[in-house]
Amino acid sequence: MRAWYDITTMRYSPPKLDIIKSASARVEQHEDGTWHLEIPAAGRFGYRLAELDDHGSLRRRNFPWNPPLSLSLQARVSSQGLPGTWGFGWWNDPFSFMMAYNKVVPRLPTLPQAIWFFHASPQNYLSFVDNQPAAGFLVATFSSRKVPLALMVLTSPILSLTLLSRTAQLVRRLFRKVVLQASTLIHTIETDWHTYNLLWEPDRVSFHMDEILLLETDIAPQPPLSLVMWVDNQYAALPPTGRLKFGTLPNPEPAWLEIRDIVVS
Repeated sequence: MRAWYDITTMRYSPPKLDIIKSASARVEQHEDGTWHLEIPAAGRFGYRLAELDDHGSLRRRNFPWNPPLSLSLQARVSSQGLPGTWGFGWWNDPFSFMMAYNKVVPRLPTLPQAIWFFHASPQNYLSFVDNQPAAGFLVATFSSRKVPLALMVLTSPILSLTLLSRTAQLVRRLFRKVVLQASTLIHTIETDWHTYNLLWEPDRVSFHMDEILLLETDIAPQPPLSLVMWVDNQYAALPPTGRLKFGTLPNPEPAWLEIRDIVVS
């Protein structure tokens, strides 16, 4: 299901976000303007997603957001340490070829560009370097070198090598050469309302929670990017040893993310 809803507090165009959700998931806006994104309780089989984004069927080069830009919002989740992932920020939707449903137009895979608040349950390992957090509630930014489309098409089969233990680490070391990243863990009660801010400038990004600086770095993603807010039951792990693992996780209770007071300026 896809539908357009106005976000009246957003100061920049486009003032609309697209709802992307799996069966039985809920994405709805309360009378006070709070967005409620919820996936149902279920076993480990089947991908469950509740998402707001603004890239729709756009090509990546037509994504709407460029720096300088800031995002401010308040958020909370239903439980501390939810299984799967949830978060909000900007990204380039690098792996949408894996999600050709809900009328989402699949795109060829590309290297990640992102700046976001991101929660990943312990089954995840989402860092290409060993001295930065790979799971937990964190802020993170990824900046990848621009790679011509033709080269990406030719090298896409390399990704399949991450499924083999003996070659996965070779690919991981290759990613470290072309993908810069910076991240830090956030220690807070995720079920409480907090105010989150991120500032994206061409050569610098910074993250704040409740007006406290969490991270400032010169590793800034390459534009343009799209705005995304989501909760799902997915995990992916490319650890320092072993092969790539990915799949879905059970959530015995419904899992939800609520967001309010969204301001992009």
